[in-house]
Amino acid sequence: MKKTRLALLSGGVSSEREVSLSSGKQVFAALDKDKYDITLYDPKTDLKQLVIDADKIDAALIILHGPFGEDGTVQGLLDLLNIPYQGAGVLGSAMAMNKLVAKRLYDGAKIPTPSYLCFSMSEKIDLSKVVGTLDLPVVVKPACAGSSVGMTIVKEKKDLEDAVKCGFEHDDSIILEKYIKGIELTCGVLGNDELEALPVIEIIPGEGHEFFDYKAKYVAGETTEICPARIDEATTKKVQDLAVKAHQALFLKGYSRTDFIFSNNELTVLETNTIPGMTATSLYPQSAQEAGYSFTKLLDRLIQLSIQEHKKLKLRRST
Repeated sequence: MKKTRLALLSGGVSSEREVSLSSGKQVFAALDKDKYDITLYDPKTDLKQLVIDADKIDAALIILHGPFGEDGTVQGLLDLLNIPYQGAGVLGSAMAMNKLVAKRLYDGAKIPTPSYLCFSMSEKIDLSKVVGTLDLPVVVKPACAGSSVGMTIVKEKKDLEDAVKCGFEHDDSIILEKYIKGIELTCGVLGNDELEALPVIEIIPGEGHEFFDYKAKYVAGETTEICPARIDEATTKKVQDLAVKAHQALFLKGYSRTDFIFSNNELTVLETNTIPGMTATSLYPQSAQEAGYSFTKLLDRLIQLSIQEHKKLKLRRST
């Protein structure tokens, strides 16, 4: 059987570079070497070589996070090079990466999301008005960043100015969002046209973590993850339905993972990830495992979905 020539992209130039490199190594180890002839590319150093090799590549796996990996830029390059890749295209990637755009699309689709205000770096922010509108605690986060980078939960007004400065260190726009305390849940979606909602995971950040922050996400033992989540069947179905609805509202393909807060018997959507963490123990692969997909089989499925979607893209190009 002829092997699929696969480009594995990891590393990149965002603040999540090290996580991406680690994920890339684990994905490489899990891929079936009898099926794939794999070449590694780090966009920080290897974009020229990727362009040179384009005609010899059958598909790509993007294991990148944050700007220049998850925001549609690499996806656009691969479209130009006519290389299939897993997950959302340029449009969906860009919209999901920008939390303000995503929130506006959630609102349009009647998906519940916390109340918020958005500011650019050039605006003067009236902190008293912010507190009067959103109350405290309030969540401050960059509009375009992943893995909770630059995010702060502010409980006292005196800390708000420093949190705003921290947010602007990572983006020129920030979102200030009403804080909702509750059970953290996440749900993956798999598929292109026919969508499968995966089992729901409950996330319990360890001591010292008020929320599922960068360290809680990536340091072993910092977080307890329970799959399936300890919620009733009706709530599980609501989470899964909302995850699918969010996936569709953002025009996503292939896969995604949407994060929720469950509080006072109500669900609120926080954000949707277009390239979820992809180590064997990351949330999305854990959920897929519960649904019957081993890590290796999950990667196979994502590659299959990318090639199927690319065939439709080629049809649109030729009309």
